Amino acid sequence: MAQAEAGDFAEYIAYEEFRSGLPAGHFRVVVDPKLARRYVSQRLMLIVVVLPVIGIGLALALTGRTWLGALLVGAGVVLNRVVMWQAGRIVLHLATHDAKSYEQVTQHGIMEVRRA
Repeated sequence: MAQAEAGDFAEYIAYEEFRSGLPAGHFRVVVDPKLARRYVSQRLMLIVVVLPVIGIGLALALTGRTWLGALLVGAGVVLNRVVMWQAGRIVLHLATHDAKSYEQVTQHGIMEVRRA
């Protein structure tokens, strides 16, 4: 029973070992897409960037600059979608370049690292 319980959790891998072993293919990384989207959105403060862009676009569209306003609204929506679509890659990038990010994403179950 104790072995089955131990098998449910991935072994902890230190940041330096992860960073040096990942390019060599020593680890298998699994990123939870739903949790990654939430983490990336909070970490990059995406709402703080996207909402003003869309708001300015709407204001421009209502004041007569229709094309420029539509362009800004579209840019805000596309930026949000692209970042959410690439959230897994962004999490992996943040984890490989910052020890604190690596600790956060592994401890909160956003990213799981296992030996290959």
